[in-house]
Amino acid sequence: MSKFKKKKGGSTPGISTASLPDIVFMLLFFFMVTTVMRETTLLVDVSMPKASEAQKIKRKNLVSYIYVGKPTKRLQSVYGNEPRIQLNDSFSEIDDLQEFIASEREARSEEEAKALINSIKADSDIKMGIITDIKQELRKSQSYKINYSTKRGDPTAGLN
Repeated sequence: MSKFKKKKGGSTPGISTASLPDIVFMLLFFFMVTTVMRETTLLVDVSMPKASEAQKIKRKNLVSYIYVGKPTKRLQSVYGNEPRIQLNDSFSEIDDLQEFIASEREARSEEEAKALINSIKADSDIKMGIITDIKQELRKSQSYKINYSTKRGDPTAGLN
């Protein structure tokens, strides 16, 4: 006469969900750590030229980018097909470059402002006159470290 009766053909216990919050938070932290946020939204099409002797910049946090190219297809109805200059997330004129450089310098410490590099990401089909105008404005703002962004590869490939 036992007080406890054995169940015959008993059901299986349910799956424990006690560790489910831990798994969710681990996934959340993983994606938070590995995700890179895009700094700017490109408004111009940039197909960078190839260069065989390109070097990587070691401290990319000291680089301010100047994008030059034709507006993207969705913006061509508003801005046309002529090459435009993009600073941060908006189209700008060449006259706005000095103000842009001044704001980039103010956002950094004095040591970092001295080491600031201006990287020109220009489409390979852009005329050199626009690039020369940009360089002249950078000289006026006493910003002499200029980098031309390129892709690695043989620049003479496909010219034959």
